[in-house]
Amino acid sequence: MLASIRSATVIGIDACDVIVEVDVAPGLPNWTIVGLASGAVKESRERVVAALTNSGYTMPARRVTVNLAPADLPKAGSRFDLPIALALLVATNQIDPLCIARAAAVGELALDGTIRPVRGVLPIARLVGARHGALLVPRENAAEASLVSALTVGAPGTLREAVDQLETGGLDCPALAASVQRPLNDGPDLSDVVGQELARRALEIAAAGDHGLVLTGPPGSGKTLLARCMAGILPRLLESEALEVIAVHSVAGLLAGGVAVSPDRPFRAPHHTISIAGLVGGGAGPRPGEVSLA
Repeated sequence: MLASIRSATVIGIDACDVIVEVDVAPGLPNWTIVGLASGAVKESRERVVAALTNSGYTMPARRVTVNLAPADLPKAGSRFDLPIALALLVATNQIDPLCIARAAAVGELALDGTIRPVRGVLPIARLVGARHGALLVPRENAAEASLVSALTVGAPGTLREAVDQLETGGLDCPALAASVQRPLNDGPDLSDVVGQELARRALEIAAAGDHGLVLTGPPGSGKTLLARCMAGILPRLLESEALEVIAVHSVAGLLAGGVAVSPDRPFRAPHHTISIAGLVGGGAGPRPGEVSLA
């Protein structure tokens, strides 16, 4: 039997639709995963089988083919464990196909069926929310997914809970949105800067006219202080702009301690020895002492 469920992958900070198709057919027990999948995706076989078995479901000895469409789009990470498991349950007639008809899912499965957090949930939530759909995410990622107001969010802790939420339709968790804080800008204020009249005037003109600005001078002359003050005189972020900022943190895996939606402009202070790749985000993430995110 064939079953499919929606999911998504993240390219850069943008999410792209992925359809997870699972076909279970008679034959020698074998798993095949196609669709330009990375090593972490292909290893999902071991996690999914163990999670299904330890959650009380059966795994019949059949030939299983998993296709991640579109096939020419690279897929990486462990976020496809949960949708593969759900589609496999439908393909083996263990849950109703209508349960996954309008829902998308992302999440990594532990061997005992626990759903572990993944990176890049916010861009995926924005993509699914644009269609006013429903999204199953790990419980630790529910706060960032709930930032998208048009999205119905389910946040199960285990595979069994995910199936129960799909069968009962209890996917909404609006209480999580109340935990989101909006901290005010605690950086230096331009009014506290003494002297530097020309530099202060240049900051005001650049902020008012949306211009670029280069600060040069000897060490200790106040360049970094003035640059930090720039964020305080810029207009506050719109909600859509704030979500784009948080999406960068989401993809980098920096939201483990919680989600804070700030209306203030972020300030980046790269060290003078930073490489070009590090400055534009070409590495796996900021290294200690190299890039500061505010």
